[in-house]
Amino acid sequence: MRAAGLGALADLGFRGLDNDVCDPVIVTGFHASRTHKLAAGQKDANRVLAGGRAPVGHGFAHLKNWRILAKLRIDPARATQLLRALLVLTNLEVNR
Repeated sequence: MRAAGLGALADLGFRGLDNDVCDPVIVTGFHASRTHKLAAGQKDANRVLAGGRAPVGHGFAHLKNWRILAKLRIDPARATQLLRALLVLTNLEVNR
């Protein structure tokens, strides 16, 4: 991912996967513990991260309602077109 210039927003389950602190590819939130409380800035950063991840999670949740995706056996390029079409239909249905 780093060579392609891509990055990912991830939850705390992906902590430690990316060891490059100066140039992270996988951006995770800050973790609090019983002895280490989060500062106000860290809480704000977690809130912004969650706001960026939420629409993607909601999009995948809507796409899972389409049962055709469970039996998808086509070329990945065609699958991308199908997913885009299903996402448009889902957005139309949600906004209606």
